[in-house]
Amino acid sequence: MQPLLNPKSDIQIDLNQVRLDILNGIRECNDRGLTQTVKWLAELNYALKDHKIDHIPCTSYNDDILLDERESYVLAKSYFDCQEYDRAAHFIENCTSSKCVFLYRYSQYMSSEKKRLDNATDIGPDNAESTQVLLDLLSFFKANHNSLDGYLLYLEGVVLKKLDLRSQAVSVLQASVAAAPTLWAAWVELAGLANEYEALDSLQLPKHWMMYFFAAHAFVELKLSEQALEAYMVLANAGFDKSTYVTAQMAIAHHDRRDVDSSLALFGELYQNDPYRLDNWDVYSHLLYLKEKRMELAKLAQKAVSIDKYRVETCCVIGNYYSLRSEHQKAVVYFQRALSLDPQYLSAWILMGHEFIELQNSNAAIQCYRQAIDVNRNDYRAWNGLGQAYEILGLNGYCIYYYSRAAQLKPDDSRMLVSLGEAYEKMDKIPNALKCYYKAHSTGDIEGMALFKLAKLYEKSNMPNSAAAAYTAACQDPANAGSKELPAAQRYLAQYYLRFSLLDHAAHYAYKCLEHDSTKEAGKNILKAISEKRLAASSSQPANLPDDLPDAIKNISTASVTQDTPKTPFTSPNVTPDNFSTPMLTRKNGKYKM
Repeated sequence: MQPLLNPKSDIQIDLNQVRLDILNGIRECNDRGLTQTVKWLAELNYALKDHKIDHIPCTSYNDDILLDERESYVLAKSYFDCQEYDRAAHFIENCTSSKCVFLYRYSQYMSSEKKRLDNATDIGPDNAESTQVLLDLLSFFKANHNSLDGYLLYLEGVVLKKLDLRSQAVSVLQASVAAAPTLWAAWVELAGLANEYEALDSLQLPKHWMMYFFAAHAFVELKLSEQALEAYMVLANAGFDKSTYVTAQMAIAHHDRRDVDSSLALFGELYQNDPYRLDNWDVYSHLLYLKEKRMELAKLAQKAVSIDKYRVETCCVIGNYYSLRSEHQKAVVYFQRALSLDPQYLSAWILMGHEFIELQNSNAAIQCYRQAIDVNRNDYRAWNGLGQAYEILGLNGYCIYYYSRAAQLKPDDSRMLVSLGEAYEKMDKIPNALKCYYKAHSTGDIEGMALFKLAKLYEKSNMPNSAAAAYTAACQDPANAGSKELPAAQRYLAQYYLRFSLLDHAAHYAYKCLEHDSTKEAGKNILKAISEKRLAASSSQPANLPDDLPDAIKNISTASVTQDTPKTPFTSPNVTPDNFSTPMLTRKNGKYKM
C-alpha cells in the first residue's frame, strides 16, 4: 500500500494482463449475479478497447458447475436476474458447486434486504426477521470457514458490516480481495470501513493493479482530495485516461477541494461523451446549484427524468433544483423519494437535513444527519450539519462536540473552525475561541470572517493592541475588500491610532470611513478631532510610540499610509487551548457555499 500513499511518480501496469483479468472478472461476477461489479469492470474494459490483446480466453460457467446441477443453476440465475430471490434460492438449495452455493446464499441475503426495505415504512428500521437471516448466514460462514472462496468471503464481510462487526469485516474483506482481486464490490466495502488515513495504510492488500483503484477511491471517501487527484492522474497516465469512472472520480475530488470550475468542466466532458450516464449526477447538480445556474440545472433534471425517473440520482437532481428555487418542501419530498429507493444513499440524507434547516425544523434535520453518520461516519458534512442544528437549538455544548468532529475530518476547511470558535465564545471559553479563529485564518479563511471575529473577541476581551493587529491584517487582505465587516474595522483603527496620536494613520482610516454610510459620521468626527490635535500641537516632532504597542502596529507606523501598505504578518494569539495546533498552509481565496 505504501507506494500509493505518496503517488508522485508514474506506475507500470501491464494493460494486456489487465484486460485478461477484467474479462475473467466479468465472467465470474456475472455468473454470480454481482451486477454492479460487472458494470464497473465492463466500463473499464471499454476504456481499454484500443489496447488489443492477442488471445481472449473462451470459457463458460459450465466448466465450474457439476453436470447434474447446470439446469438448476441456469433456472435459478434467471430468477435472480428478475429479482425473484426466494424462488432462485429454492431451486439451488441442495447444489454444491461453488457458484451455486454463492448464488444460493446471495439470494438469501438479497431477499432479506428487499423485505427489510419493503417493510421499513410499516415496522420501522428494526426487522427481527432480517437480522435472523444475517445471523444464519454468519453461522454458515463460520461452519465452512476453511472452504470459502473470495466471493463467499465478500458476502461474509458484507454480513459482518451489517451486524456492525467492523474489525472482523475488515479482516474478512482483506482475505476476499486477496482471493478475488477483480471483485470491485469487496474493495468498495473495504474502503468504507477505513476510518482514517493511518487505517488505510495499515491494510494488508494484494500486489495487484486493482489496489491502485482502491487507494484512489479510498482517498475520495476520506475527503483526501489532493491525494485522490494525484492517484487518479497516475492511473490516467498508466492508460486509463479514457475511463469515465476515472474522470468522474476526479470531478468529485475537485468538488471536495472546492474547485467548482474544474469539477464542472470534467462533468461537462462526461455529459458530452456519455449523456445517459446518471452516476454522480447528484454531485453535478450540486455544482450547478452552487453556481446558481438555474437553467442548466432545470435541463439536467429534465434529462434525468427522461432517462430514469426512479433513480436516486434523478430524485437528488430534482431536489437540488427545487432547493435552488427556495421550494424547500418540494425538495424534501424528492430527497425522501430517493431514500425510499435507497436508504443508504448518503447525499440524500445530508441534503434533506439541509432542507429541514431551511424550514427551521431542527429536530427533523438532526435525525437526517444522524442517519447520514450511520451510513458513513467519515463524512464531515453530517457532523457539521449536526453542529448547525444544535446551534439553532442553543445547545452550545453539543455544538462544540460536533463541530470538533467535523474539523478533525476536514482540517483544511475554515468554516467548521469558525463555527467551533463561535460555540466556544458563547460558552465564554475565550482562549479556545481565539485559537479556533486564528487556526481558521491560517488554513485559508474561506468566508473571510476569521480575522474579524478574532479582532472583535480581542476587543470584547479588552485587548486593544491585539484587536488592532487583527483588524490591520484583515484590512490589508485584498480578499476582504468587499466585506461588510470592513467599515467597522476601519473605524476601530482610526479611533485606535487617534488615541495614540498617530494622526496620519488615524486620518488614513478616517477617510476610509467616509466611503461607507454606516461609518461616515464617525469618520467626520475623527477627522475633526485630528484637526484639533494638529492645531494644538506645539511642535512638528513625531510623537514617541508607546512601549506597549504590538510589533504589527509599530511596523505599520513607519510606512506611509498614502501608499499601499505591505501586508503585515499576523502572529498567533498567546494561548494554548484544548488540543489545537496551527498548521501554516497555503491560503485559499476561493469562495464556496456549503
